[in-house]
Amino acid sequence: MQASALFHENANCWRSSYASHGTPLVDCEHYYRALYHAILAARESIFIAGWDIDSRIALLQGEEAETAETPVVISDLLAWKAEQNPELQMFLLRWDSSLAFFSSRELWAKEVWEEKTPANVHICLDDTIPMGGSQHQKIVVVDDQLVFTGGMDVAVSRWDTRDHLPHDPRRDDPDGPYGPLHDVQVMVCGPVVQEYAKLLRWRWQRATDTESLPLGSPAIQGELPPCWPRQYPPLLEDIPCAIARTIPFMDDVDPVQEVRHMLLDLIEQAEHFIYIENQFASREEIAEALNRRMKQKPELKVLIVSSYDPKGTMECEAYWAGRIDFKAILEQGLDSHRVVLTHSSMLDDQGERALKRVHSKVMTIDDRYLVIGSSNLSNRSMALDTECDLIFAGDTEAHRESIRRVRDDLIAEHTGRDIAEVSRLIAGDHPLEDLMQCDDPHRYHLEEVNDEAFTDKSWQDVLTPLSDPEEPLVPPLSVPGARPISVPNPRKKSLIIGSAVLLFLLLAGAILAANHYFSWFNSDNLSQFLEESRNTQFALPSVLAVYVIGGLFFFPVTVMSLAVAAVFGPVWGPVYGMAGALCSAWLMFLLGKIIGDRGLRKLGGPRVRKVDEKFTNSGVAGVATIRLIPVAPYSLVNLVAGISSIRLLPFLLGTFLGMLPPMIAKGLVGDSLSQLATDPSAESISYLTLGILIWVAVIMVSQKVAKNLQADKTAA
Repeated sequence: MQASALFHENANCWRSSYASHGTPLVDCEHYYRALYHAILAARESIFIAGWDIDSRIALLQGEEAETAETPVVISDLLAWKAEQNPELQMFLLRWDSSLAFFSSRELWAKEVWEEKTPANVHICLDDTIPMGGSQHQKIVVVDDQLVFTGGMDVAVSRWDTRDHLPHDPRRDDPDGPYGPLHDVQVMVCGPVVQEYAKLLRWRWQRATDTESLPLGSPAIQGELPPCWPRQYPPLLEDIPCAIARTIPFMDDVDPVQEVRHMLLDLIEQAEHFIYIENQFASREEIAEALNRRMKQKPELKVLIVSSYDPKGTMECEAYWAGRIDFKAILEQGLDSHRVVLTHSSMLDDQGERALKRVHSKVMTIDDRYLVIGSSNLSNRSMALDTECDLIFAGDTEAHRESIRRVRDDLIAEHTGRDIAEVSRLIAGDHPLEDLMQCDDPHRYHLEEVNDEAFTDKSWQDVLTPLSDPEEPLVPPLSVPGARPISVPNPRKKSLIIGSAVLLFLLLAGAILAANHYFSWFNSDNLSQFLEESRNTQFALPSVLAVYVIGGLFFFPVTVMSLAVAAVFGPVWGPVYGMAGALCSAWLMFLLGKIIGDRGLRKLGGPRVRKVDEKFTNSGVAGVATIRLIPVAPYSLVNLVAGISSIRLLPFLLGTFLGMLPPMIAKGLVGDSLSQLATDPSAESISYLTLGILIWVAVIMVSQKVAKNLQADKTAA
């Protein structure tokens, strides 16, 4: 039976077709470079669907980026291309959001893209996926003649080279530095591209309820399309292929589990060697199928390469705990030399272990089938997320040779060997043992996973239904006489608004609690407390404590300054008051910086970032102006400054310069109030009046200066 005879449309695949040319792109350096050149060559349309499409990602790195004649950051590149060719239409379909990924995704992605790009770039945040699921297809179609598909998104923490250096300064993006990461995409042209073009148009129509573009013309049969990046010659030619999807239940759409059925059918075809590399391995049904087939075929061996060090509790207690069960089922009743679940690592120059994170989704069945896709071996990928895998069938010896080369090339990367040696070892009597041998620990090599080192599975039953569900977290709502209605994930804006409301309620509750439990904190008690510390060694520490505690509970700084001046006089009052105000500003600034670094800064979006830039660029003068004009509570300004991008030293210097004149005026007022209470003379009344006039004059002059400065900046 020819390998492609396994493909059955509407059963284990959506469409069966063939690719006239194709080549795998291993690791993001190559995918991003190929994507960059394909975008440059686009003439009619670009469709991108992804779990994420991050506007900040550079497609080229190092010298390539420095010498490029066009922008290399994807948002700038697409904007430039769209302006160069207004007839070119671009459609970006990105998953809306999830509470679990607030810190690792652009929260205002739609607004950012719309602000950066012209009208012929269309962006949609897909919010149609059922609760708990995600938009996980990673597909790019250019001019309806070229497709990229596989495991790669244009997202943070993805770019890497095939060397996977333990420490590479180029692995640094808006979320900071990250470790080695391995992934696989495939680039294809030919009749199958038209099917992908139809798929993305259907996805766009469902998500936006609008049409995109009529289907474009296919490439000339047998020729590479103009948008094919010539740096990457084809490896696969005239090869049968099939597209398998996972589509969850979504209102008018029946669920599709073609990926699940295809993987099970492929495993049943295995005779000698199955190679898998996948981010996760938690789907017990797949483990059972592998175990069953190995018992049917005594010659069959299975090598799986995955990640090792988990990221966070959710991943550990769902996927790593699930992989313990997967591994136990996979190995049950089998010789340990026939199956191994591994990760790839090495020792750096300092003897520290460098772990390669595997994000790819690849499977080969002997040399007859090659799968490159988006689906993990997880519950959600089989039923709940949107997924898309491309399966190649080796009907000829040339096809099978190409599949073997792809497989052996991937294994060579993970084992520190060359392709020829890997081919020889796989053909030997003990391929798994030989491939696991390591002569040099400073090169990448395979080691068996030991997930028990990370989890005792105590939280597995609680977190697996949340992180790796097979069904929506909220089941479809039953409607009498009609189809059930699916409950989608809450929209990103709903989550942000809900978070803002919750934050406001928490802050209001904290203030109410402070007023209840700290009723002592008033002007009379402050004066008495400070009076007791006057002329003692605790005078300055007492003032600092008053400002710090008062700042935390947003107590008016004016009241504190007047109380300090009333107790310590017109000279030491402003000195102590300034010290306390700066100390409070420093503490609240640091608190704001911590909150901002934890993700609150992202909530502001592009417009707030513009204000932030102006605030930062204005520097010392800008802060001084804000301090002179009482436009917001003192502690709130300190907190917002910390969340912003301004540095601490300019902020404190601006605070000092801006608060010095009103602090002197408050010193006169505060001291006069004190004298007026004890000796209501004409002199004390005169000082009070003078102080108030100076205070008002400072505010009026500050407003005038601020307006003039703003007018000058606007004119400039």
